[in-house]
Amino acid sequence: MGASGSKARGLWPFTSATGGGGSEAAGAEQALVRPRGRAVPPFVFTRRGSMFYDEDGDLAHEFYEETIVTKNGQKRAKLRRVHKNLIPQGIVKLDPPRIHVDFPVILYEM
Repeated sequence: MGASGSKARGLWPFTSATGGGGSEAAGAEQALVRPRGRAVPPFVFTRRGSMFYDEDGDLAHEFYEETIVTKNGQKRAKLRRVHKNLIPQGIVKLDPPRIHVDFPVILYEM
């Protein structure tokens, strides 16, 4: 099993610091793609929030306002989605941390 193209072209952040356990060729290949500096942990501790705050301070994925429409002399209420004056939630801390999607691990459950 050789290295995939994505690992061979660029830096792979999840290489081990020791590089042991494989053949000499695999160790040499890992030595070439090992990043300089600190190692990257396999966990994700924060993510970008997907919700928004409105001007009242309410937090939700979507906001709607009720509008009254008169058609043929009859009043009908319609919901119109609000796109303006919404503030993104920002960075959300994950509890517990998640495993990074690019971390090469197989999860097994019996």
